[in-house]
Amino acid sequence: MKPVRLPAAATLALPRWGLFVLALLYILPGLFGRDPWKNDDAGSFGIMWTMAHGGIADWLAPHVAGLPMPQEGPFAFWIGAFCIKLFGPLMGDVMASRVAAIGFFLLGTLSVWYATYLLGRRAEAQPLRLAFGGQPEPLDYGRTLADGAVLIYLGFLGLLVHSHSSTAGALQVALVAFILYTAARLFDTRSMRMTIALGLALGVSVLTRGLVVPIGLGAAILALAAMRDRALLPRLLLVALPLAILLPAAWALACSLMQPFDRMPVSDWLDWNARMLSWPAWEPFKYFMKNGIWFAWPAWPFAGWAVYAWRKQFGALHIALPLLFFNVVAVLAILDPVADENILLPLLPPLAMLAAFGLPTMKRGAINAVDWFSVMTLTTCAAFIWVGWIAKQTGWPVQLARNAFKLAPGFRPEFSWVAFLVAAAATAGWFVLVNWRISRRPQVLWRAVVLSSGGVILCWLLLMTLWLPWGNYMKSYAGVAQQIAHSLPPVRNCVSSDVGPAQRASFAFFGQIPFARFTSMRCDFLLLQDKSRVGAGDEPLLKHAGDNWLLLWEGHRPSDRDERFRLFRRVP
Repeated sequence: MKPVRLPAAATLALPRWGLFVLALLYILPGLFGRDPWKNDDAGSFGIMWTMAHGGIADWLAPHVAGLPMPQEGPFAFWIGAFCIKLFGPLMGDVMASRVAAIGFFLLGTLSVWYATYLLGRRAEAQPLRLAFGGQPEPLDYGRTLADGAVLIYLGFLGLLVHSHSSTAGALQVALVAFILYTAARLFDTRSMRMTIALGLALGVSVLTRGLVVPIGLGAAILALAAMRDRALLPRLLLVALPLAILLPAAWALACSLMQPFDRMPVSDWLDWNARMLSWPAWEPFKYFMKNGIWFAWPAWPFAGWAVYAWRKQFGALHIALPLLFFNVVAVLAILDPVADENILLPLLPPLAMLAAFGLPTMKRGAINAVDWFSVMTLTTCAAFIWVGWIAKQTGWPVQLARNAFKLAPGFRPEFSWVAFLVAAAATAGWFVLVNWRISRRPQVLWRAVVLSSGGVILCWLLLMTLWLPWGNYMKSYAGVAQQIAHSLPPVRNCVSSDVGPAQRASFAFFGQIPFARFTSMRCDFLLLQDKSRVGAGDEPLLKHAGDNWLLLWEGHRPSDRDERFRLFRRVP
């Protein structure tokens, strides 16, 4: 028997304007006024920027100003580089690259909505008919579940930073959602157009973050088709599979013919793919369990309950499809020896869909518990953000102000009326939302996650308005890049360096540092990165730099005590 029994009042759709406003409040903060931050964001921007201002070889072989990036497929950076070339003259290269992030977000969000809607209107997903009528219509039920899935998707703590950065992970998670949508549509209609779309999506996914996840998802779709609808197998094998192979093969052929920079980037990329799987080990499993709890909040309680509530209907497509995707990606994440957040991103779209089908079966007490946890936790976080900002601006509370300036020595607070008013309006809106949820006690399904999503969006918006100058000061290399540029003479041939992708991208963009490319040219300048505790005249550094180098400059970001940069000039 189906576990769902609902009145029609529970399937009132979320107002379109409300969903649209939440999406805008989610994606826009953090795109404007933010420098490329250290680690993946700056490094990925560096690849896009290098492509946009380079030639065909730069587009074929991803690199950051001459630093090879064999672990990165090119497709996400092609889109970012195209946006830079198209919009860069109007809005600057950094903001232009983030137009791609907006596109990735829209693709992922719309795919989650439509995939859940298609599955939610199927006959096996419908609630039981009530004795005297009044049960929801299939389309209304599917639309309400889709609204809930989008709210859950917007509330993922693990998606926040990635969806606002220029990384390939932002496109990968959107492609997983789109593959889910095409699979759901394919099982509904057996459409040739959806078969082609599925093949292209798998091929693009290969060119985005490697072979492992697309192969796993393709195998899952084939297995599900073999169990549910064998008539789909010829189309999948003869149309979707060749298209999935065609796109990566075209890139590999172009690289083989062009041999960009006299290198074979495909070989390095394949070597990286081979290292993405290993035998089961304790460390990846521990990372998965430890970080998956917060990364996938608030979805996993609802998703777990959905699996339990629908345990007698595992064959139903609305459970089988997202559950199979989740299991495949979870196994691949556990087998990945490199424990980082990128391995968790593909889990989010199927988990959001599963969680949506847990909403109709969740007990009222459990829903209220999640709501109160969200209200208390996220309101506390928002209050702390406000209090910390006030301390930073006024010096009171004294201890908070001292801690903030201790982390960022030399930082000078800035006050912006626009940022303040936006943050104040968002906070007022949060209290209106909480009051509506507590006083009205609505029956609609999406009530269980609207506070979680709204609170996460509020905290992110506060951070990206009130604390954005502080964040740029803490995480941007713009200041260091300008210091290095001022220490170099106006005419210089090239700079050799061992800095990482984020630093290299920031120095090349903000300081116009001419780093040595792939050739073995002799450079007159050397830029080294090391631990700050190593002195400029210590033997390890002299040994590395050589005896014929003169120290021109040394420095570091004020907020980072663990790294120091030193610039040398070759002495004739």
